[in-house]
Amino acid sequence: MTSRAVRKVIFGLHRYIGLAVGLIAIIIGLTGSLLVFQSEISDFQRHNQIGTITPKGEMLPIEVVLNTVKKSYTNQPDAKLKRVYLPTKPDEPFDIVYATKKNDWIDNYVHPYTGAVLGNSLNPSSIDSFYKVIYEVHYSLLAGDIGYKIVGTIGLLVCILTITGIFLWPGWRKLLTGFKIKLDAHPKRVNFDIHKVAGVMTGVFLLFTFFTGFCWNFNEFSEPLIRAITFSSKQEAVSQLIPGKSPLKLTLQLQTAQPQLPGAELRGVYFPEKPDSALMIRYKFPQEIEDGGNSYVYLDQYSGKVLRVDNALKPLLGDRILNSFTPLHYGTFGGLPTRILYVFVGLTPLILFITGFVMWQYRKRPTPDFSQFTKNSWD
Repeated sequence: MTSRAVRKVIFGLHRYIGLAVGLIAIIIGLTGSLLVFQSEISDFQRHNQIGTITPKGEMLPIEVVLNTVKKSYTNQPDAKLKRVYLPTKPDEPFDIVYATKKNDWIDNYVHPYTGAVLGNSLNPSSIDSFYKVIYEVHYSLLAGDIGYKIVGTIGLLVCILTITGIFLWPGWRKLLTGFKIKLDAHPKRVNFDIHKVAGVMTGVFLLFTFFTGFCWNFNEFSEPLIRAITFSSKQEAVSQLIPGKSPLKLTLQLQTAQPQLPGAELRGVYFPEKPDSALMIRYKFPQEIEDGGNSYVYLDQYSGKVLRVDNALKPLLGDRILNSFTPLHYGTFGGLPTRILYVFVGLTPLILFITGFVMWQYRKRPTPDFSQFTKNSWD
């Protein structure tokens, strides 16, 4: 097959994938742009809800905080403790997550110095409700598990679309041509120029966001594959059931976990969802960029035995790849500048679809001057 024939096949693939997935990619991109600064906006809303926290001495022990929140669920025997998120800053609250039959995720905000329950997420503000819908649209199109897989599939197709677009970029023949936009040319040419420039300038970032989204939405396949390819398999952490014995108290478990990661700071506790699940305790080393950290200690919930330790400072290759997904997807790897950039990256599918659609519409129309689309005209 000649290079021209290969290029023709790739061009056809690029065109029809774009037309097929364009509208959904636009929805994913626009909602992604809205979510870039969601955490800051949510923190601002939470601050308005619970008020200002003034640091006073040492923070309360986790057990004290848990006992305080537990009292508020005395009349709800079905309530189950799910997670504990510790404050990452002195003026932030503890976030104690509970689940009930009516609500599978309830954030309870607790003053870290007085132990007072400051509020919860049962009555969200209009902005919080808006972002909840935007988030669900972004990752599942409000279509549940089916939508979740559709979004994952679109992510893979957009990756193919991006790679084929980079291959077709005319700048490979002459660099300046790849970045030139002739605004006074025929509409088809103008749209082509905008399409090629917008595509090549954001292509890498589109790959970051859509590929990581694809991997997350098909995590049951992607993670085992990544671990297999990188020889980074891990033993599953499972608790051994002991008849008649209740799970150990959290205080004892924390005393066992902390020495496994000396120098790391406690960030959260993930309580077992099943009788044979492990207790997962999350830590952050000062060298880590992410506030939540990526170091974990897995403990048998009955015996307290250390089942596995994931040290973010000594990661396996598979862990490095998987841990990179979060900063690559959210644009946090370069701080504020890359996060601002990601707002515009989210707009790119809209620009590419519109310009690509216009070019497709012109495919059967005669152009006023065909000479402007000759090989020399791209210079």
